[in-house]
Amino acid sequence: MRSRRPDPETQAEAVRRGDACGFARLLGMEVTEVADGCVRVAMQVDGMENAHGTIHGGAIFALADHAFGIAANLEGVDQIAISAHIHYFSPPATNALEAVARRVSETEKTSVYAVDVYSGDRLVASFEGIGFKIGFLPRRV
Repeated sequence: MRSRRPDPETQAEAVRRGDACGFARLLGMEVTEVADGCVRVAMQVDGMENAHGTIHGGAIFALADHAFGIAANLEGVDQIAISAHIHYFSPPATNALEAVARRVSETEKTSVYAVDVYSGDRLVASFEGIGFKIGFLPRRV
């Protein structure tokens, strides 16, 4: 893979598109940082409890998935998720969550992202998402 330099305008557009997502706005997700290919997204989780009184796993998954989506689209090549899974480690200890997404590997057609979700310093969940580059055009030889 060729080395790419981050384009601030392209990254800003990916963040703008993520922030404009109706579902992310509904849940109160906010991009707090984009640096070195990593994306941080925060969300308050008041009122998102499950029947056991802990934060609903769907809320945690949604936050991780949103961070993955923004990170996967930072370079201006549209990507969609083709696979995602999550491991839950502990219930959140605070009413705020933060997801940190980073690329792990990439091919011409796909990419793999790791997302860690934190409640303060506590690791709550680890998510892996695989993106498919829908902007991919095969090379002609």
